[in-house]
Formats: sequence, structure tokens, C-alpha cells
Amino acid sequence: MAAAVDSVNFLVAEISKSVETYQEALTILGAYFVCQKAVKTLVHFCEVTRVHFLPRLPLRKRDLVAEFGKWAVVTGSTDGIGKAYAQELASHGVNIILISRSQDKLRRVAKDIETNFKVLTKIIQADFSQGSDIYPDIERQLQGLQVGILVNNVGAMDIPQYFLNMKSDRLWQLININIGAATLMTKIILPQMVDRKRGVVVNISAAASIHPNPQLAVYHACKSYMDFFTRALQYEYKSKGVIFQSLMPSYVATKMTDFKDGPHQSSLMIPSACLYARHAVSTLGRSTQTTGYWPHTLLMWFMYQIPENLWMWSVSIINSALRRQVMNKRRRRASRVQTPS
Repeated sequence: MAAAVDSVNFLVAEISKSVETYQEALTILGAYFVCQKAVKTLVHFCEVTRVHFLPRLPLRKRDLVAEFGKWAVVTGSTDGIGKAYAQELASHGVNIILISRSQDKLRRVAKDIETNFKVLTKIIQADFSQGSDIYPDIERQLQGLQVGILVNNVGAMDIPQYFLNMKSDRLWQLININIGAATLMTKIILPQMVDRKRGVVVNISAAASIHPNPQLAVYHACKSYMDFFTRALQYEYKSKGVIFQSLMPSYVATKMTDFKDGPHQSSLMIPSACLYARHAVSTLGRSTQTTGYWPHTLLMWFMYQIPENLWMWSVSIINSALRRQVMNKRRRRASRVQTPS
């Protein structure tokens, strides 16, 4: 009996030793992961500070002309982010080439920039939805100009809807505008940047493009293309002195993202185009992939934590609600038009 008890005691002692060993191993492993997370958080915080806050300290204003060149090309530059980005570059003394569809809007924006910022402007009328035929004329009109900054901003987004409800012609327009324009404008302007060994190409992607987006499938797929295209070219041409930046904003208060009646409402998370542009321009040359605006960086980090299936379920509900808002808005407008004053 005593021998049996001794055997049990011995077994319990050995098991206890094993448990203690496992506990120690798990403690060490847990400490390692906690330290790893702490270091990653610290590094992320330092990066956000370097990209978004240090450039905005009241120090000497950057000379973008000396850094990149005399002229900047901004596509889709008569409204929203494009217009605000062009104005912000002009405030740094950069001459602006405005490319957009409406001749009247181009003239008004150009006059406003020349009056307020005392820089030169040039306007080029082009409808990017029309495909490849427009680019030889754009290239001809850009000859002889030292373009140091290219902002591929032009974009188009329809209301949320199911893929089969979209017409084939509209699909081609979305691809031409959201993919073709940036690809071919980069092809036109990049050679002179490589020759001078300086320049920056900013391609506007979207923060939400990190996940698929049901009912906005084509638009967000195009924005994913922009991000991958930009990051690949950054790798190809960083040794040539040319910077590529993937700019990935979340919602900005512009006409393209306004699905409600009334004026565009801005807030901390949904800034005005002018506020967003000020922050985004300050990141030029400091980050090759950024939201351009620190609250959007926090939002993008949160998006990364959401499982893809949960994300798609959530945005499907949101996009359905947005579609109903747009349809109600259109019905109210039609009713006001039909009602005699």
C-alpha cells in the first residue's frame, strides 16, 4: 500500500513539474507577444507622428518647386479633392496644369488659382471616360513643361448597386476613368521625371479598398488596382529618384461622396476637401502609402481588424441604405421640378 501511495505521489510531483514548466513557457511566450505588440504599437505611433504631425509644425515652409519641379499636373481638378489639392500646391508656389472635362469649370478654377496664389496655370480639356484617343493631344499640350508633380486624382463612382444592374458602357467608363487615366498619364509624364531624377506621382486610391465592397465592386476594385500599381512602380523607380505615393483617403466631404440633400457636412472623420488636401500635401515625399489624414489612418487600422466576411456583410447593409437615400433624393428632386412654383 505504501509503495502504491509513493508511486501516486511521485506521479503527481512529476505532473506538477511538467505543469510548472509549461506555465513558465507560456509566461515567456505571452511576455514575448506582449512586447512584440508594444513595440509594433510604438513604431506605428512614431510613424504616424513622423508622417502626419511633424510636417505640420510651424517651421520653414517647404519649397516644393526645389524638391520636385516647377509644374504640377492635377487630373479631375475642378471639384473636390482635385481642386483643393491643386490650390494647396499653388499655395507652395507650384504652377498648375488643370485637366478635366468642363472647359467652363477649368477656366474658373484657373482664374481663381492665378488670382489667389500668383502662379501660372494651364488648362487642358479632356474627358477621361472616352478611352485612349485623348492621350496624344494631352501629351502634345504638355511638351516643354517641367512637370515635377503628377496627381492622378480623376475618379468616378456610381451609387451602390448590384453588378448586373450596371450597363456595359458605364463599366468601360469607370475603368477608363479610374484605371486608364492614371496608367496612361503616368506613362506620359514619368520619362521626364526619370531623366531629371526627381519627381513625385500621387495616385488616389481609397482606404476602404483593403477589402472587397459589395455593390461598389468595380469602383473599389479599381482603387485596389491604383494601390498595387503605385506600390509596384515605387519599387521599380525609387532608384531613379522618382517617388510614387498611394494616397488612400476615407470619406471626404465632396459631391462624389454626398448621397443626401443639403450642403456637404464635414467633421473630424469626414473632412472638407481643403482640410484633407492640406494634410495630404504635407505627406509628399514622407510616405509612399498613406491615407493623407491622421484620423483616416486610425480608421484604416480599425478596418484592417475586421474579418472580411463581417466587413462585406456590414457594407452591404450600409450600401443598400445609401442606395435608398439616393433614390429618395432623386424622387424629391423630380417632385420639385414637376410641382409648379
